[in-house]
Amino acid sequence: MRSLIYALPLIFAACAPNGSNAASGDVKSSTDGKPFNVEVIADFDEPWAMTFLPNTSHALISEKKGKLLIWDYAAPRTDEDDFIEISGTPEVDYGGQGGFGDVVASPNFSNDDSIYLSWVEAGKADKRGAVVGKAKLYVKDGKVTLQDLKVIWRQSPKVTGKGHYSHRIAFSPDGKYLFIGSGERQKFDPAQDMDGNLGKVVRLYPDGSIPKDNPFYTEGNPVRSQIWSLGHRNILGLTFDDKGQLWNQEMGPKHGDEINLVKRSANYGYPKVSNGDHYSGEEIPDHSESDGFEAPKAWWDPAISPGGLIYYNGDKFPDWKGSLFIGGLGGQALVRLKVNGTELEKADHWDMGARIREVEQGPGGAIWLLEDGGGGSEGRLLKLTPKN
Repeated sequence: MRSLIYALPLIFAACAPNGSNAASGDVKSSTDGKPFNVEVIADFDEPWAMTFLPNTSHALISEKKGKLLIWDYAAPRTDEDDFIEISGTPEVDYGGQGGFGDVVASPNFSNDDSIYLSWVEAGKADKRGAVVGKAKLYVKDGKVTLQDLKVIWRQSPKVTGKGHYSHRIAFSPDGKYLFIGSGERQKFDPAQDMDGNLGKVVRLYPDGSIPKDNPFYTEGNPVRSQIWSLGHRNILGLTFDDKGQLWNQEMGPKHGDEINLVKRSANYGYPKVSNGDHYSGEEIPDHSESDGFEAPKAWWDPAISPGGLIYYNGDKFPDWKGSLFIGGLGGQALVRLKVNGTELEKADHWDMGARIREVEQGPGGAIWLLEDGGGGSEGRLLKLTPKN
């Protein structure tokens, strides 16, 4: 790992910036009634995810069409592109909601230089599905590349259509387990089908193997054995809080967006129950205490179309410690909820004027946002810091 940590600053110092993602030369700050300043850092082409690499001053940003970029956020800014494209990325099936997805660092990054990626791959007969892979970051001859890329998980089955892949990734706080959000691919019923992993949260070891203590572990049925929880729709955020509880947010159908406390073997009801209805106008029964399903801890009607989720434990915004932050896509918002044990309290809702795809906490406690690249949003990287 030390070779990577010490090589990366040399790359940024020696390489002429390249690529099409121009950094904004004029840093802007917004103080329009919000309790934070908004600094515009750069523009991207349909950015999807961001992660900060441990024990370095570098961050990774994925773009939906297939690029993975690395950036030294501690280096002096220039008027040129500060973001370097990483080679060796997988071929992605781009279109609709599909393409490159999440990126997170290995729990053992300081020793293994590894990262985890999700993307959509094509199958036969116009079918496709999400995958998760593991690769090493490698620096040589002034370039950063991915090596030893290996797919460790696939959505099963592959189906037609180009929506609801989800493919968000989160590691348990102890680093022992990998959790993946797998969307139901706009097919509804697969969320309740135990012979597939669509509409599920799955739990694996970091190498992709299946823990034998998973709730539905069954010899001879490796797909069912992956499942941790079921009855999900389109999971676009996964995060752990400081008590080791796993939270997910997911888009409901027509309204009914929700946040769930993800429990072992729990069934969250979709498409049998929801606080929203189908876009066709067909009604779905609301959650009730007697329906036998796990109800959300918070939900929205009208919808906010959630994208990105973090649990905040930084020092820069001390009053917000112990909060969940959600990006709103259709809602064009940043939303804060206070975690009270196993319950949630809606706290703040800020209009950001753009679709927010990703939310991340930086090493210093700043909150970072990626705008979505569609729907009139510019795909900007924003840094939020407290007002003085």
